[in-house]
Amino acid sequence: MGWVVDTCLLLDIGLDDPDFALASEKLLETKRTEGLVICPVTFVELAPAFSGKVRPAEEFLSGLGVGSREIWKWEDTRNAGAAWTQHVQKRKTHQVPKRPIADMLIGAFALRFQGLLTRNAGDFRKVFPQLKLMEP
Repeated sequence: MGWVVDTCLLLDIGLDDPDFALASEKLLETKRTEGLVICPVTFVELAPAFSGKVRPAEEFLSGLGVGSREIWKWEDTRNAGAAWTQHVQKRKTHQVPKRPIADMLIGAFALRFQGLLTRNAGDFRKVFPQLKLMEP
């Protein structure tokens, strides 16, 4: 079924981050044979790194062996809505720090797959305790 790749790992590699690029690339390499995909939201988050140009972004992902055409499903919407609701309720009582809604969408999407490859496992674990997470 494959692994969902979080945006941060792709930006690490694409921007050649001196602290994280190598480790992020190695993690993707270890999971490539199991399949790698991104959530449609990740493509949106990557857009600025490619000046909004689709073709270079697709070529970058393809070069890494990462699929970019996986479909968003109603199940993802339901899971994201539940996660976002829980997060907003906890925010009102100051139990959790602010998180971007994109993380809720990516985490919800990843529930249908083997898990999520991310540098932010702790953040996702709080919202999606059932989600298998791997960090570089």
